[in-house]
Amino acid sequence: MHTQIWDKYLPVIKILLKKAATSDQTLNLNVQDFERAGLARKSGNKFNLHFQNGRADNAINASPLAKDFATTLLGDDTVKNIFKGGEYEVSMNNKYQLGIKCLHKAEEAHTSNP
Repeated sequence: MHTQIWDKYLPVIKILLKKAATSDQTLNLNVQDFERAGLARKSGNKFNLHFQNGRADNAINASPLAKDFATTLLGDDTVKNIFKGGEYEVSMNNKYQLGIKCLHKAEEAHTSNP
């Protein structure tokens, strides 16, 4: 239901996910996008999702908006690979600001020549 909103922001979110490996990222979302989708501003649309090993650990108990967000992200191969490479927290506050944090980046395997 809310996937059209998230599809609009997906290209920017992918860039911010990559940048999150070095510093926390914030994206100010357009409130009107959510209002047009029938989401009232005071309805508590904030969420906090945890991604690890290419999946959302806590999306089952999330709001429909958060579930659609997780589905949109995990439906993209680039994003799924980013999530497989670390542990991320993505949240939205009641001011429609999306926060992206890399909690742990997986160590890349290095092979050395003897």
